[in-house]
Amino acid sequence: MIAAITIASALLLVGLVVRQSMGWFASARIPVSLIAGAIGLLVWQTCQFAFPSNDWVQSLETGPIASLRQWPGWLIAVVFAGMLLAKTNNNQPSSAHTESGGGFSPVAREGLMVWIIVVGQTTVGLWVTWLFIQPWFELPNSTAMLIETGFAGGHGTAAAMGTVLQSDSIGLAEGLDLGILMATAGLVYGLIAGMVCIHIGIRAGWTARTETSVDSEQTGPVPGAAKGVGKADVPNRGTTPMGVARVNGDAMDPLLLQIVWIALAFGIGVGLQAAVGGLAGVLETWGPFATEAVSDDASRDVLRGRLSLTSIVGSFPLFIYTLFGGAIVRALVVRTAGAHWIDSDSITRLSGTSMDLLVVAAVSTLNLEAVASLWLALLILLIAGIVWSTFCLLVLSRKILPREHWFELGLINFGMSTGTTATGFVLLRVIDPDLRTKAAEHYALAAPLSAPFIGGGMLTVGLPLLLLERVPIAVSAIGMTAIQIVLIGLAIRWKNRVDHEDQS
Repeated sequence: MIAAITIASALLLVGLVVRQSMGWFASARIPVSLIAGAIGLLVWQTCQFAFPSNDWVQSLETGPIASLRQWPGWLIAVVFAGMLLAKTNNNQPSSAHTESGGGFSPVAREGLMVWIIVVGQTTVGLWVTWLFIQPWFELPNSTAMLIETGFAGGHGTAAAMGTVLQSDSIGLAEGLDLGILMATAGLVYGLIAGMVCIHIGIRAGWTARTETSVDSEQTGPVPGAAKGVGKADVPNRGTTPMGVARVNGDAMDPLLLQIVWIALAFGIGVGLQAAVGGLAGVLETWGPFATEAVSDDASRDVLRGRLSLTSIVGSFPLFIYTLFGGAIVRALVVRTAGAHWIDSDSITRLSGTSMDLLVVAAVSTLNLEAVASLWLALLILLIAGIVWSTFCLLVLSRKILPREHWFELGLINFGMSTGTTATGFVLLRVIDPDLRTKAAEHYALAAPLSAPFIGGGMLTVGLPLLLLERVPIAVSAIGMTAIQIVLIGLAIRWKNRVDHEDQS
């Protein structure tokens, strides 16, 4: 473990030096953790290729590298433990009635647009998995989730979903590696294709400020990157104080207190997982939950096992339970000692630290041999995700989003749906550096309509566990397509009605 921590720390330092030395990494908002992970992957793969039988390389494989491979499953549980433990920001504007485009309508349509993009990624994934991947590869239906996992979810969701996909109820052992590769490819594509689309948009007159040039100084390092920028930009974590809860420093360091809350949430999550699993086992021996005896029909036994209470509950990964553990700890602390004992900013930054370590560990230890045989399946999913995300930006955004800034808002969505929200804001600042349009504001106001559910939310996690492996993939693909058609039709009709009302 000490060697693994040393390696991760060294990689982060090297990644920081590289990012500081090469300005375009900072301009593109590529995190140090991803750079460090890529460097670690390159070095480790080179060592394995050049010295395959070396005792030192073998000791690394069975020692610190094996330890690093265990980090993502634990660290993502830490991240989720802090989600409900930290206080959510309820101080944002509660409405958008002062905005153009029919009051709350532009915000609601933006929320609907995000649903269309992200649910569409899974829908497209289901079709290509059904028609092009499963005829050649023995892969589960949930392989279709890799587009949403990597593109809309990013590296954090890829780590979480890797745990889900590797569960016995799904059986995709390469799920973590495939998800991380998909997330990395999506991030790179989002930045490159986003700049190309900006060039096209400026020449086509799609932007709200067509006089802006991508050749301006705004394409360099983002102004104010070290000090924090506009109100809708990505927060600078370095400016947030840590450990400011009201506790006497002579008794305990305030930061340590926040670590204690996260540790308690994690421990409660572990306990909940064990208790729920035990309860499910007891219930299956009693009453309506009782599992029938093994029959002569093997296929029926397999189906019955998949639908059993123990199978369903056992599919849920640890991070789901630590999420509730965080909520329990917060409720207890608030009711007994007071909310001031929990410093939400410190909890958020500790969760961010866990996420950085998670990315380093996951990327640097990618098992390329394990996914090498699946490169064609990954390529098919990648192409499908690229086509759909680009179609949403260039076609659907114009038909659904507010006409005043559909392209600007579409760029934020494009960055979100191919990597991270930070990517979307990098693209936005190229054509709207002063944030004069309401694109950023509409995106922020609409985020609560989608973030808890899709792109790494509860539906992303629940869909493969509760549905995709329990019904034929054809049923899932056709059903999701029907939902998509309804959502797109509703959104386009809504936009047309608002435009007609504005013109009249």
